[in-house]
Amino acid sequence: MRHFDHIDTTHRKHLFYRHPRRFERHDDPEVLAVALGATLYSPATRPVLADDIEKAAGRGVMSMVVCLEDAIADADVAAGEANAVAQLRRLHERGAEVPLLFVRIRRPGQIGDLIDRLGAAARLVTGFVLPKFAPATGAAFLDALEETAARTGLRLLAMPVIESPEAVYAETRTEMLNDVARLLAKRRERILAVRLGATDMSAAYGLRRPPDLTIYDIRPVAGVICDVVNILGRADGSGFVVTGPVWEYFSAGERMFKPQLRRSPFEAQQAAPLRQRLITSDLDGLIREVHLDKANGLTGKTVIHPSHVAAVHALSVVTHEEYCDAADILGVAGGGAMASSYANKMNEAKPHRAWAERLMLRAQVFGVAAEGVTFVELLEAAGSR
Repeated sequence: MRHFDHIDTTHRKHLFYRHPRRFERHDDPEVLAVALGATLYSPATRPVLADDIEKAAGRGVMSMVVCLEDAIADADVAAGEANAVAQLRRLHERGAEVPLLFVRIRRPGQIGDLIDRLGAAARLVTGFVLPKFAPATGAAFLDALEETAARTGLRLLAMPVIESPEAVYAETRTEMLNDVARLLAKRRERILAVRLGATDMSAAYGLRRPPDLTIYDIRPVAGVICDVVNILGRADGSGFVVTGPVWEYFSAGERMFKPQLRRSPFEAQQAAPLRQRLITSDLDGLIREVHLDKANGLTGKTVIHPSHVAAVHALSVVTHEEYCDAADILGVAGGGAMASSYANKMNEAKPHRAWAERLMLRAQVFGVAAEGVTFVELLEAAGSR
């Protein structure tokens, strides 16, 4: 697998200074966690799930979640399980190229049961998404994952979701997150990334984010995200990749505020129609939120519509300026400050080192844009199929 492989080779050569590297599902979890990119969720009850997964792979999707939890009704769980098993078996029989596949479950017992029912098709499953993860219930999920992996010989990874009320409410949040950190540290080799359930977090306050605001404008939820990054996303070796919360809009209604995309970058690339399409689909809000995700220490994003993927991936490409800064910082031993290669900022070798190391890992997976290539060009190319 490789990001942007669905783009014509000649065009890709124009876009990238350093091309994205290939990766595969058995690579180091540190690499896979960044490679997830925009993780597309799909209800397990979709009658054409196998076709959806294959089409998504052809359009640049690198990770998908087949959801047996909140995406389907309680009465449909058994039918969803049966459909997911049948559809993944169909993909396996076809020999289809598929993204990194995960199953979001409701209870620990589903892990072993689904893997057994999948048979040879279980090798398509990279891992499981563990909902409403908390110290009291999380150990049972991780035990079931460990037991199933040991019994079958499969490498199964976990993505716990922080979204339960005790993770949200101020009086229980810190203790709960510290307990989660200790629990995850004991199973570090199984933890791919920590996901944020912003919809459930909002529900704890009876809130829903409107499409013209980002999750960071919803202050009670923004506070939770801040604490999750503080405790579970540290750059000192104890943290994990924390992924961006879901963007749940894909068609614009009446707008209260001005569009959040400046005209000039699009006009410079003669891409004004692209800007209008983004605004019409409320994707200008998604683009702003992804910028804020990155600034706040989050990597990748949960999405619910294929139209979201190109924006997340285009914004994940490392700019030529960022790459030059990171290379300069990592090329210095012993500390010190220097002017950036672009002569527009100061780089400090010690304080900026952790940032530079993380950025270089993203550069490995998503590539480095050629000098002068903008997000607009990357987005137009990524969404061209």
